Amino acid sequence: DTVWPKTGDSNVDLRRLTLKTNALMVGFGATNILDTYLSTETYRGADIRFLSYTRRERDASPWINQFQHEGHLAYADNRSGNGGTMMGAYTFRYSLLHKWNVDLWRHPLQINAGGTVAANVGFIYNTRNGNNPAQARLSVDLTPSASAAWRFTVGRTACKAVYEVAVPLAGVMFSPNYGQSYYEIFSRGNYDHNVVPTTVGCAPSLRQLLALDISLGRTALRLGYMGDVRQAKVNNLKQHTYNHMFVLGMVRRFTICRMQP
Repeated sequence: DTVWPKTGDSNVDLRRLTLKTNALMVGFGATNILDTYLSTETYRGADIRFLSYTRRERDASPWINQFQHEGHLAYADNRSGNGGTMMGAYTFRYSLLHKWNVDLWRHPLQINAGGTVAANVGFIYNTRNGNNPAQARLSVDLTPSASAAWRFTVGRTACKAVYEVAVPLAGVMFSPNYGQSYYEIFSRGNYDHNVVPTTVGCAPSLRQLLALDISLGRTALRLGYMGDVRQAKVNNLKQHTYNHMFVLGMVRRFTICRMQP
């Protein structure tokens, strides 16, 4: 859709175009959870995830601003089936990306690359534990990210293949130390290296999305796969979450025309 601002000046003819893309997605699939602060067992179960993002880009600028919100809930059981783990988190991401437009087999291909700042807050709760049954998740990451979008047609239907990848490079996270209780941290104020710098060496992680957008008039149906691997080994504790899920969503693009005298 093209949105035109109202103006009473007939001499206004210089136009600045801004492309705005909104996407709403839901993902559901399998999860694998380990947190040795709570248990040395690995828990397997299901994860559901809600994602939305807004992307803004101007025709006269090579830069893209992107804002993303993501929330997810997961429940998993241990091997014996006599205990469970619940997990939830919210993540906000801001990305600044540079775009390049090229032709691939006479179809437009857009390549984006840049950096993302991601802030995460969440929890994990183990139903079997009496002492220290829960663990807080807090982290901030600086993440190089890249994406590619290739437009093509199948018959009379416009389609777009999308691939996105991000690898956290460095950041900080909260973690109790080995054997340290939350009572010691918050009631007694015993700090023990609880704000931990992270790098790709101690927290190797990978996030990727492969999707197909199928045009349905003014919107597009998105079908795809998302893989999200998060790992960390800090304070003599290990944690990971491996998620593989099917993604279903809707994508809508708006062209906003701004006029200047």
